[in-house]
Amino acid sequence: MHASPGSPHETLRQARDLLIQHRLDYAAAYREFRWPRLDHFNFALDWFDRIAESADRTALRICDPGGVARDYTYSALSRRSNQVANLLRDSGIRRGDRVLLMLGNCVELWESMLGAMKLGAVIVPTTTLLSRDDLRDRLTRGNVKAVIAAHECVPNFDSLRGEWIGIVVGQQQPGWRSFALSETMAKTFAPDALTRGSDPLLLYFTSGTTAKPKLVLHSHVSYPVGHLSTMYWIGLEPGDVHLNISSPGWAKHAYSCFFAPWLAEATVLVVNQPRFDAAGILDAMVREKVTTFCAPPTVWRFLIQQDLSKWSTSLRELVSAGEPLNPEVIDQVREHWGLTIRDGYGQTETTLMIANTPGQPVVPGSMGRVMPGFLMPLRDADGRECQDGEITVSLGTQRPIGLMEGYGRESGVEPISGEWYRTGDTAVVDENGVFTYVGRADDVFKSSDYRISPFELESILIEHDAVAEAGVVPSPDSVRLSVPKAFVSLRSGTPATAATAKSILAHARDRLGPFKRIRRIEFCELPKTVSGKVRRAELRKLEAERRSRNERGAQEWTEEDLA
Repeated sequence: MHASPGSPHETLRQARDLLIQHRLDYAAAYREFRWPRLDHFNFALDWFDRIAESADRTALRICDPGGVARDYTYSALSRRSNQVANLLRDSGIRRGDRVLLMLGNCVELWESMLGAMKLGAVIVPTTTLLSRDDLRDRLTRGNVKAVIAAHECVPNFDSLRGEWIGIVVGQQQPGWRSFALSETMAKTFAPDALTRGSDPLLLYFTSGTTAKPKLVLHSHVSYPVGHLSTMYWIGLEPGDVHLNISSPGWAKHAYSCFFAPWLAEATVLVVNQPRFDAAGILDAMVREKVTTFCAPPTVWRFLIQQDLSKWSTSLRELVSAGEPLNPEVIDQVREHWGLTIRDGYGQTETTLMIANTPGQPVVPGSMGRVMPGFLMPLRDADGRECQDGEITVSLGTQRPIGLMEGYGRESGVEPISGEWYRTGDTAVVDENGVFTYVGRADDVFKSSDYRISPFELESILIEHDAVAEAGVVPSPDSVRLSVPKAFVSLRSGTPATAATAKSILAHARDRLGPFKRIRRIEFCELPKTVSGKVRRAELRKLEAERRSRNERGAQEWTEEDLA
């Protein structure tokens, strides 16, 4: 599944152009696409800098909270990243050293990413929302040699001093080198060696919904080249203006604010807001002539609370990731804008793997079909292919580029081996190859011998006007083994009363089969990971411990209570 080798830039361009050519023809793209074989490749040097030579278009546009936009061209970022690479080298950072980035959506984030790539350093993206304990864990397990952080984040490192070098963006801080020193460095950069495609590039920490965050190691091809699949899903083309709502530090930011748009030679648009403002985002879409837009379901649910017909946009493609969208949201957007939001599925460990692609009919609630370059059968517990099971990725000669090198360990990296990679997610697939998400394999449970997907029930719950968020777990039951229980966070101003509980359970009962009925509900603040994902494992443990003591929550109701 790999193309013949050639110059890195031309080999990648040929693969990219094939996907753009077949942007609306999924069958042709899947049939003809082959991953480019790149034994040596550096995205910043071999791709980004080459684009900067040929076309001085805008690579990045950042809008401040007042709506003022600043443009940064491919050539300007090429020069600035050379200076940052020289600063890192001057600071003692060498190829293979790990550099933790703790920056918001400022231009220095993109400059640092490109500069570290050019040097051959390993980038450790990190959210600015980490607790001190989480930060200590990343510094230690990530074996970090340098930190580039915003000045407001520096106090988080006060008690964590080690052998690492600190570089601060913004106000000078004692003991830290100033990022501004990069402006005095040479505007050209000479790498010390060729970068091998298999060399490490990115070290991500997963969100840790069920256990301690894992370290995910990506190479110089697995993410930069692997995101051809993400580019294809979004439907990006040269000259597009792409807006993605995502926070730095997480894989989705690299997906859609870095690799996919720049593979397409598009413009990355960032709209910074102190607090999310749906009308402000819509205004920016119109003002900046956004053509492609990606947002998580939570953002889409905020957007449809506006009268979308008031905004006349330049949008061509709309996508969503993180969890399947409710059909109601898709229908409302289609009614106002005549465009269909298309879901996509990927992981920190991978690039975009399954999606509804441009120009193809969308089955409501589905994830779509397997992306070009991937072979992804569902398998049962015994490893047999099936139509209702765990999503896997075939390896061996079918191994896609868009897959991590492996999980990081104290002693190095544990590579992926065997015949397939297990995603830990379950789905069903129909006769047309269309996948529908069921849930995490560890979260699916049985009630009266029926399989229950928490995700499916949560999707129904959040359609109720009173529900902000929900987490469904099994509640031990003497008759049915377990029954679905919903932990619910209510929207502001909604009272946590029996009447509210009765209304929500009735809403769910009208939309679910009898065996999926939610029989217990509790109002509370949901435990979450730092990335905002609900910790179902924590709720599951809490519920099991309570039932073993014959206890219940302070704001809990059962069907029997409300009869």
